[in-house]
Amino acid sequence: MSNESLDEKTNALGLGGSPENSDGRAWYVVHCYSGYENKVRHSVEQRIDSMGMQDKIFDVIVPTEIEIEIKDGKRREVEKRVFPGYILVQMILTEESWYVVRNTPGVTGFVGMGNDPTPLLPDEVAKIMNRMEAEAPKMKFDFQIGEKVRIGTGPFKDFTGSVQEIDTARAKVRVLVSFFGRETPVELDFLHVEKM
Repeated sequence: MSNESLDEKTNALGLGGSPENSDGRAWYVVHCYSGYENKVRHSVEQRIDSMGMQDKIFDVIVPTEIEIEIKDGKRREVEKRVFPGYILVQMILTEESWYVVRNTPGVTGFVGMGNDPTPLLPDEVAKIMNRMEAEAPKMKFDFQIGEKVRIGTGPFKDFTGSVQEIDTARAKVRVLVSFFGRETPVELDFLHVEKM
C-alpha cells in the first residue's frame, strides 16, 4: 500500500498525525469479556443513543477478519475476531464519555495506565482497518510438519502419509506417501487432506 493511500485512509478515519484529531476525537481500546464483543458493542451503541452522547462517542467496532477454515474436507469462510476480548471506540475523552463506556455491562476497562486511557496512534488504527478490509481471506489450517494425515480424494485416496511442507499462500501441502515400497512426495490441496 502506498503512503498516499495510507494518508487518505487515515484522514478519512478522522485521524491526524497525533492520536487525537483537531476536534479531540481519538480511538481507544476497550477491554471486555471475551466472546461478548458484539453484545458489548451493541450495549455501548444503545447507551450512546439513550444518554445523548452522539457528539462525544462516534463509532464502536469489533475488529474482525475473514478466515478460510477447512473442516471435514469442506472449505468455509468464518468471521474471526482479530483481538478477542477487545473493542475499539472512537470518542472525545471526557469524564462523561469515559463513564458511559466504562460502565457499560461487559466492559472491564480501557487499555492504558489506571483510569487514564491511552489513545491509539493513527498508523495503528489504519493497520487495523486495513486488516479488516483485506480482500483475500486468510487460510486457517491445522497441519504441522511431520504430522500423519490421510488423503481424502484423488488417486491416493485413503493413503496415509506425513506432512513434509506447507504452502499457505497456495493452500497446498506436500505429503510423503509410502508408494511401492518407497516414500513419494505428493502435493495436495488443503481440502484433500485430513488429520488422523
